[in-house]
Amino acid sequence: MAEEGLRLLLVDDEPLARLRLRGLLAGGAAPVAQIHEAGSAAEALHVLSREGVDAVLLDIHLPGTDGLALAQRLRQMRPSPALVFVTAHAEHALQAFELEAVDYLTKPVRRARLEEALGRVLQRLGRPLARPAEAAEAELPVLVVSDRGRVLRVPVPEVVYLKAEQKYVTLRTREHCYVLDDALSDLEERLGRAVVRVHRNALVARVAVRALERRVGTGEGEEAGEGWAVRLAPHDDWLAVSRRQLPLVREALAAEGL
Repeated sequence: MAEEGLRLLLVDDEPLARLRLRGLLAGGAAPVAQIHEAGSAAEALHVLSREGVDAVLLDIHLPGTDGLALAQRLRQMRPSPALVFVTAHAEHALQAFELEAVDYLTKPVRRARLEEALGRVLQRLGRPLARPAEAAEAELPVLVVSDRGRVLRVPVPEVVYLKAEQKYVTLRTREHCYVLDDALSDLEERLGRAVVRVHRNALVARVAVRALERRVGTGEGEEAGEGWAVRLAPHDDWLAVSRRQLPLVREALAAEGL
């Protein structure tokens, strides 16, 4: 492997989790020269006493000393390796970033998110991330969500719809609902072509739309009664389409082949 490749330490007490990370790292855009493994904080410190690494991919729940305590130890090393937390528990994100982690990934990890994290590691090391143009174009944006003290990164492909309700915006993903403080217009500008406005108070993900149909009882206020609505995957949610937005929605869906 190339000499300038990253030297990584994977710290997770589950061998299958480490194996999955190895699989995601293989053939990725970020060059990797060495991969070491440890199943506990003690093993990780033993490896680090013998090997220099650029970054530690670290689970939080470990036998004995947990990942957050280990991260405190690693910060005292000179030079200290970059920290990327990889965990099934999203609630520790704020603590992780207070420990100057370069990224926080939640399991199951996607290749695009892992490569984004490694890109941050390379940036910290002052090395460019060499990637094909197609890979750069395919890089997925995220929405940063604060949820009951947790800082989460929601990949845009997980978005189903965003709906303004009173002072907040509800973000519906394929698996969860979150409440955002952002203005709907700001979210529309940020997400661009990934979403289409169907109503003054709602944006839907283009990829989530499965049908545009006339329905009874879909409207609000002056549009109550029979009106148009879109059906959204994967939960068959229906959202009203206003008369004003209907031509734009039809045009957007036609462009998507619907």
